[in-house]
Amino acid sequence: MTPSGPARPRALTVIALIVAVEATGLLIAACWYGYQLVTGAPVLSFWGAVFTLGLLLAFSVWLYAVGHFLFRGYRWTRAAALVAQLIVLTIGFPTLTGGLVWAGLAMVVPALTAIVLLFDKRVITYASRTGGSSPAL
Repeated sequence: MTPSGPARPRALTVIALIVAVEATGLLIAACWYGYQLVTGAPVLSFWGAVFTLGLLLAFSVWLYAVGHFLFRGYRWTRAAALVAQLIVLTIGFPTLTGGLVWAGLAMVVPALTAIVLLFDKRVITYASRTGGSSPAL
């Protein structure tokens, strides 16, 4: 038991790690995309490619923030983590059924795990902080 409330559930730590790994994957993809852009890979629209790179970087930073604040128990992160996992599923299922089985499984299995764990009672109870000094309810 922590001084401010219940102990952090292991499921919450697992979800935060999944989100952090996804953020790292996006950051790696952004670095690779930026490298390809700098080395002169052909693109239809240079500024469109720069915009895509910016989106990859922004989403990676957002996911790192979600993982960090979820680990700390903030309420808003549950919805953000759920939306991120649903986005991963929309990419993972076509990847899986399109013939890239290992890549698809690497996206679908952690996303489904995180979604199931997000609805665990202990996670919901722990992640109910609103940011103020007073309790959420």
